[in-house]
Amino acid sequence: MFARKEQEFLNLNIIVAVNADWGIGFKGRQTIAIKEDRQFFKSMTTGGVVIAGRKTFDAIGLPLPNRKNIILAKSEDFNPDGVVVRRDINEILAEINAEPPEKVFVIGGESVYRALLPFCEYAYVTKIEAKPESDTFFPNLDEHPDWVVEKIIRAETIAANMSDKSENLRYSIALYRNKQFNREDRN
Repeated sequence: MFARKEQEFLNLNIIVAVNADWGIGFKGRQTIAIKEDRQFFKSMTTGGVVIAGRKTFDAIGLPLPNRKNIILAKSEDFNPDGVVVRRDINEILAEINAEPPEKVFVIGGESVYRALLPFCEYAYVTKIEAKPESDTFFPNLDEHPDWVVEKIIRAETIAANMSDKSENLRYSIALYRNKQFNREDRN
């Protein structure tokens, strides 16, 4: 599941919001979206490169502004304006080879996260302490021996509307580091 490819690490980043059970979506939509996470996502990815699968791109609905959008899509008929389409992981790795690694972010979905995780040095994980129903999941980095929490960037409780009622919702943003990388921390 986390097998490392015999290629040089590219020092990419992942950015993801997960539920308490590491769920990330249900029926093609993000299970919980909080304003604070969206603001963090925007601040981290603006001016950089985002890599997404076709389903994630479809859920967003348009290219993210002020970013180079690279979409993994196998269908030859998929060529929307404003994005770079690549047909496989090797094409994506070739496309981003000249990009500054600290500005390249994998943004989903599940299969793209899993395919590119071995090439990532850092994962910015917003953990939302709730367990809505999910049918797609991000790998649990807390259980993976190669990943450690480098630091907690933010942790707070916010008021959120969930299931037609207002609740307090706790979330944190953690920076995980892949221990297979032997570089000085760049953050």
